[in-house]
Amino acid sequence: REREPAMDAWVWIVIAIVVAALLAIAYFFATRGRARREERRRLEARQLREQSEAQARRARERGAAADQLAERARDDQREAEVAARRANEVDPDVD
Repeated sequence: REREPAMDAWVWIVIAIVVAALLAIAYFFATRGRARREERRRLEARQLREQSEAQARRARERGAAADQLAERARDDQREAEVAARRANEVDPDVD
């Protein structure tokens, strides 16, 4: 007398299909979650770049303002020197 298989072949096929479907669903959700994380990181990187660019722009503007202020200070210094020389030329007590 032959022994009957413990499970029919169709049961194994159903189990294999269910396992494959579960693996496909798990893969789908795993890649979807990864895509969301990557999109969040892209957004964060974009925001950081925008902040960095704004900070760099402000630094350039402040540098330009500082350069202009320094140039005005040099001009004022030259004018003060000219005025001092003129005062010395006019003052009878200065040789």
